[in-house]
Amino acid sequence: MTRVSELPRVCIIGAGVSGIAAAKALGEADIPFDWFEKGSAVGGIWVYENPNGLSAAYRDLYINTSRERMEFSDFPMPKSYPDFPHHTNIAEYFNAYVDHFGLREKITFETEVKRAELREDGGWEVTLANGESRGYDALLVANGHHWDPRWPEPPFPGGFDGVEMHAHDYREKAIFAGKRVVVLGIGNSAMDIAVEASYVAERTILATRRGAHVVPKYLFGRPMDARPLSPRIPWPIRQRLLSAMLRAAVGRMTDYGLPEPDHRFGEAHPTVSGRILDRLAHGAIVCKPNIRELRGGEVEFDDGSVEPVDTIVYCTGYKVSFPFFDPALISAPDNDLQLYRRVFHPQIPSVFFVGLVQPLGAIMPIAEAQGRWIAAYLRGEYALPSPARLRAEIERERRRMFKRYVKSKRHTMQIDFDDYMLALRRELRGGRRRARRTGNRLPVTPRAADTQAVELAVAA
Repeated sequence: MTRVSELPRVCIIGAGVSGIAAAKALGEADIPFDWFEKGSAVGGIWVYENPNGLSAAYRDLYINTSRERMEFSDFPMPKSYPDFPHHTNIAEYFNAYVDHFGLREKITFETEVKRAELREDGGWEVTLANGESRGYDALLVANGHHWDPRWPEPPFPGGFDGVEMHAHDYREKAIFAGKRVVVLGIGNSAMDIAVEASYVAERTILATRRGAHVVPKYLFGRPMDARPLSPRIPWPIRQRLLSAMLRAAVGRMTDYGLPEPDHRFGEAHPTVSGRILDRLAHGAIVCKPNIRELRGGEVEFDDGSVEPVDTIVYCTGYKVSFPFFDPALISAPDNDLQLYRRVFHPQIPSVFFVGLVQPLGAIMPIAEAQGRWIAAYLRGEYALPSPARLRAEIERERRRMFKRYVKSKRHTMQIDFDDYMLALRRELRGGRRRARRTGNRLPVTPRAADTQAVELAVAA
């Protein structure tokens, strides 16, 4: 009755794309876990009108990473899917994934984790929305980072008489019919929503405070990410080559009425759109600088121009939030949470984050690799660097990231897909050697099974 489990017991929060990949990895490693999803469906943000209320998917959403770069390594997407599938295809794919690998029955749906508290013994006390409390040895966080809208900070001066909405709440272009619309932002959502509005709105304005390098979905007849340059090539060389290819394919951003980017290609999260440049070239979308003031039924822009406006859509990103943690324990002020390789917390060895990255590329294979990395760690087959080296590595990664990318709350967890995957493979090899030298000791003591057994005996 009181026998301690051979491996730590884990609580997984979230059954989005990162949660399903991580759960599969833990299951394959025979690591016991409980798995909670607030909604009634898998797939997270890729589920249109997700019952958990957190998805930002809209009716005409298509992926901007190609099918073959997005798929999991051991479960290819159907060849019948287009190169850039619709969100319904992606949701269908994730459902097929969990069913193929027998994961669905492991999920406790419609169950929100309200609190996760670190115990003195290093384990976790998890409280569910129904008031039930359970103990775990480790916590795997996969709650996503595109669900808590961030509005303009500070708010624009003045007041607005029309409709103000965040991109998170946008669903279909019919709401713009006959309206004069301002879409604020220069990222992927802003481009998509501006394009959709331009087909039905009376006037569509794309407002932005800085320029961006817009990458089309196809370059020279192939998906733009189909032939990535090797991460073994130094980044400055890759940057020059990619910039030259982009310039040859689409020309200058100013040719389309967009502002000149204040950074080089690859120094901000890329904006991928196969349609925005066409709509700008045809005058269906007009570009303006940032909003200066809201004036009832009008908007003044930083160039002094004033436009009558009915609707403003703020495509201003998201906050990284963990509502189940005490902010004094774990939080991400200004979206900045310091982690080792975006997974391991430097002070708490029993909590892990999956999918908490903003990749130049697809997140699905990254989450798959992160899940396997965590599983190896929990089995004692991988050992982290020493605390001093781990902290030094975190600081080194942060210096490199902040040096390369435009300073903003959008660029606090940026990674390049191929660079990250190569670095992770190397780290796994080094960590396995470290683990063998220390006798493959378990880094997280398995106590939860023993505690639960005792609680059951007392209840009996």
